[in-house]
Amino acid sequence: MKRAFIKSFFLLLLPALFTGCQDKFFEEYKINIPVYLSYEDLRNPVKQTANQELKDPGKIYFKDNYLFINENLKGIHIIDNSDPASPENIAFVEIPGNVDIAVKGNILFANSWVDLVVLDISDLNNIQEVNRINDIFPYALPSTGNDYRISDIEEDKGVVIDWEVKEVRKKIEPYYPYPGPYPFLEKWLWRNEAFLSASGSGGSDGASFGVGGSMARFILYDNYLYALDDIKLKLIDISTPEEPVFNSDIYIGWEMETVFIYDDHLFMGAKNGMYIYDLANPASPEQISYFRHFTSCDPVVVDGDYAYVTLNSANALCGRAVNELQIISIVDLSNPSLLRTLPMNSPKGLGIDNETLFICDGDAGLKVYNVSDPYSLGASFITSFEDINTFDVIPVNDILFMIGSDGLFQYDYSDIENIRFLSKIPVTL
Repeated sequence: MKRAFIKSFFLLLLPALFTGCQDKFFEEYKINIPVYLSYEDLRNPVKQTANQELKDPGKIYFKDNYLFINENLKGIHIIDNSDPASPENIAFVEIPGNVDIAVKGNILFANSWVDLVVLDISDLNNIQEVNRINDIFPYALPSTGNDYRISDIEEDKGVVIDWEVKEVRKKIEPYYPYPGPYPFLEKWLWRNEAFLSASGSGGSDGASFGVGGSMARFILYDNYLYALDDIKLKLIDISTPEEPVFNSDIYIGWEMETVFIYDDHLFMGAKNGMYIYDLANPASPEQISYFRHFTSCDPVVVDGDYAYVTLNSANALCGRAVNELQIISIVDLSNPSLLRTLPMNSPKGLGIDNETLFICDGDAGLKVYNVSDPYSLGASFITSFEDINTFDVIPVNDILFMIGSDGLFQYDYSDIENIRFLSKIPVTL
């Protein structure tokens, strides 16, 4: 009787309890609201302006004594590097959404969010947009810089160029997974649709081509520009560079990241491995093999019988906490095999020249190895440059171009035992 009385009393009390908890049907949170750039404004001709300071540098490209440095999602810095000891920042080209660059002759190819932009750079004082291929690249979102939710994306409004953080108070409906007259006496779940909204986030075969870094997604070969997106390789015919023609695209795999060409073969780094393609027919690359590794961010460079891959866990998108250099034997291109690994701090871009391997190891700086004998790589350490955060390198003609969060650094490595610092263009915050 006593137990029945308590139960009856509690049930009579429920309406009051329920009424008093109405605030529990609302949730307050912060959300990223997209800021759009219309397609019309995106496709206004790109503008050349006076030189600007480096603030958030990305990828680098070298051609004919000029360096082209990407300013993340903003455009391209043009550096006259005739004297590496005294580089001159001469101009800036505003290209919304730009992250990748390639140059053939006097024509520069650059992505601009979903478009490919074609620029005539024969006169660096008067750079002109001469062509554009619309909607060739997948729709992408810039980083929010926070962990807040993302509002619905309306692609027909344009491309997202920024985010506005807003406070939201939203009514949510209770979801009762268990039957009964008062199911919230049991365990329940709260359903919130905001959780389900969308969230997003180099090589050369001739003097007419420039040289990109190991983090590149654009690369030139023969009469083609190969452009890598997250799952496909896009083939763009540049027989007439100022009038590029989209040829086709090839599905490669998931989470593709970088491209590198060596000895008529295309090496592509993905988060889960390395893909090798034959370029005997540049218009139709054919897969030879695939080498699988831990899920991790990974650029790749190749020299002789070996491929060098860095794996890093720089952020959650990179997968497992693996930070190492992998040396892969490609004596048999159809059956690449892991030769050995070397622990690293947080490696990113790398470059190789004349049996010298340069590795950007994040906060641990630049590391230099002699790779004449890959089996003894650990014992072949030459030197390191610490106290700089490095991202990518291009070694060419005994000059090393290195880009990082602190700016552009240049070194003379003609005497590998005595690498000399030449110059720096700093980042301005």
